[in-house]
Amino acid sequence: MSEKVVLYYFNGRGVMESTRWLLAAAGVQFEEVLLTKREQFEKLMNDGALMFQQLPLVEIDGMQLVQSKAIMNYIAGKYNLKGKDLKEGAMIEMYSEGLRDLMEMIMILPFKKPDEKETQLGVTQEKARSRYLPVYEKALSGSQYLVGSQLSRADVHLMEATLMLEEKFPTILSTFPNLKAFQDRMRSLPTINKFLQPGSQRKPKPDDAYLKNVTEVLKLQL
Repeated sequence: MSEKVVLYYFNGRGVMESTRWLLAAAGVQFEEVLLTKREQFEKLMNDGALMFQQLPLVEIDGMQLVQSKAIMNYIAGKYNLKGKDLKEGAMIEMYSEGLRDLMEMIMILPFKKPDEKETQLGVTQEKARSRYLPVYEKALSGSQYLVGSQLSRADVHLMEATLMLEEKFPTILSTFPNLKAFQDRMRSLPTINKFLQPGSQRKPKPDDAYLKNVTEVLKLQL
């Protein structure tokens, strides 16, 4: 197994994108094995690399990690993005899980039928404005970070989530000044700024090619 960090996933965002964000924020270089054929997926399963026969998969420190939450918890702990103690860690986890719920509403959109997408967009926008964004806006009142005095995985996830929302709803942060200021601060961090530049390993918005890739490799019926 390579000593480098290696990510196994599709050539798209999906549930792996948050891991890319965390590694990038920590300044960690990583390689990617992009699955384009069913045979690649089956080989990983036959080799025993996929504990639950599903992606994502990350090779790191001699381990083959699956399950997104386990992967990101490990990376956050290894690169000091998990808070200074258990209390901070619990708050970071709560904020992170809320953002995961929010981002999943956006991630499922490409897999919805056309007549379902508009409904899902409306639900996502309403919940973002009323349930999720006010929580983070309040947490950033008079504070540079969501938790404590240093960058955590929750901050990285928040940056990713707000950019995803703005792709769908360009003016959604217009009534959340703390979040806009937060984005500006995050953009000023060298590792984040680098990840936001063209040519980085950040993936573009999902398109038809990504959808076709995923459905063929996983043999999904949509």
